[in-house]
Amino acid sequence: MNKKLLFSTLLLFSSSFVFAQDDKVIDNIVKEVTENSQLEKLAHELLDVVGPRLVGSPQMKQANDWAVKKYTDWGISAKNEKWGEWRGWERGVSHIDLVSPRLRTLEGTQLAWSPSTNGKPINAEAIVLPAIIDSISFQKWLPNVKGKLVLISLNQLSGRSEKNWEEFATKDLFEKYKKDKADAVKAFAAGIAKTGLNAKNLALAIENAGAAGIVINNWSQGFGVDKIFGANTTKIPTVDLSVEDYGLVYRLAVNGDKPMLKIETESKELGVVPTFNTIAELKGKQKPKEYVMLSAHFDSWDGASGATDNGSGTIMMMEAMRILKKFYPNPKRTILVGHWGSEEQGLNGSRAFVEDHPEIVNNLQALFNQDNGTGRVVNIGGQGFAKSKDYITRWLAKVPDTIKNQIKTSFPGTPGAGGSDFASFVAVGALGYSLSSTSWDYGTYTWHTNRDSYDKLVFDEIRSNVILAAILVYMACEDPEKTSNEKATDLPVNERTGKQATWPVQTKSNRKGGL
Repeated sequence: MNKKLLFSTLLLFSSSFVFAQDDKVIDNIVKEVTENSQLEKLAHELLDVVGPRLVGSPQMKQANDWAVKKYTDWGISAKNEKWGEWRGWERGVSHIDLVSPRLRTLEGTQLAWSPSTNGKPINAEAIVLPAIIDSISFQKWLPNVKGKLVLISLNQLSGRSEKNWEEFATKDLFEKYKKDKADAVKAFAAGIAKTGLNAKNLALAIENAGAAGIVINNWSQGFGVDKIFGANTTKIPTVDLSVEDYGLVYRLAVNGDKPMLKIETESKELGVVPTFNTIAELKGKQKPKEYVMLSAHFDSWDGASGATDNGSGTIMMMEAMRILKKFYPNPKRTILVGHWGSEEQGLNGSRAFVEDHPEIVNNLQALFNQDNGTGRVVNIGGQGFAKSKDYITRWLAKVPDTIKNQIKTSFPGTPGAGGSDFASFVAVGALGYSLSSTSWDYGTYTWHTNRDSYDKLVFDEIRSNVILAAILVYMACEDPEKTSNEKATDLPVNERTGKQATWPVQTKSNRKGGL
């Protein structure tokens, strides 16, 4: 046999062997996810037992330690890496009652970082903001808040979702409702503007004038859902009432019925506490200083248990790592997973990692981030990198058709400037990709709401995402080529501004927050 023929034969054999190895690993990934999924167990331990993971809370540190132990039990190296400090706070009981003119226990909760009632319930009349002519009239009215609970949110025209109106109202009635709603929002915003204060300073002015507490409603435009964010007050509690109960108290107040509320909120101030990212690693055997990363933020708001934001992404990445360790224990490149802290306050954990680890960022083959809910991945964009299509298309080719065929790709795509942690990497020119999911009414019903709990997870969809992520990581690790982070020169035009997109600027991490 001549040398040329021998070389061709060996090359063919080698290629066949590589493809056979690929197929075996991929088949094992799919089989493990299908037959031995650990997602439900992980979700229970994280969401039901640990619960919400507000930055600076003991539950956030509990989650960090739980993840490290879980990885260690799987034989995966893991650690908690300090990236900063935050105001420590722990949520306690919230109890809110209408006691006059009738009795009713109200649905509501204190906002994150709300001051407590210090073991002594508040019993006070609830009042509403009056019609304000200008900031002078507001200042003249302000002494009226002393000793009162002040309602400072828009009272909604309806507690029905717009979908509900559209389905059952006549077309004319639906259009009238939308106009009335828009007019009410505009009038309320104009009224607040006349005080001369923004939302934060309005709450502080009322607090400083001697109010007993602040009552808000941050309705999420669906049945039973409110957004639960942070309090602006520093001495008196701020509570959110459901749209139904806020409306009840509001109507009683404006009709002269002098509603009396009893509010008890328990919480603990814990001083300044350290904050962490949890990082796990499978060390590469051939190219240990090149990296493929899985990524998901670990923290949450704490109105519920943070299931779809971002417990779903967290357990997805943990499960992918477990399976890769089992069937791909000796990766060609190093595999890392980042579980980031304080994403909700501005991508702080991932931005800190980018600042602290240039040796990883500069040698990143690819990062895959998942955040926006429990649904199956349906979009992957190139994030503005000129050669993304070459790599992503090649890696996706090995993903089962039932998963791959539902994914829309766009290249070169627009570089993400925010939204989730992949943007921290994109800003410095590292290949960070968002695995974007279908909605399941995420924005209305679970994103930052009081209903983001275990029961909202769709585990079969997450299982599909685990298969996708594990295969993408495997293919990126095995790819003989180092990826290129060359930026595209033909970025898409922004539909809103009509201007061509530009590359985002790196934003520094806030390493000492909430103070």
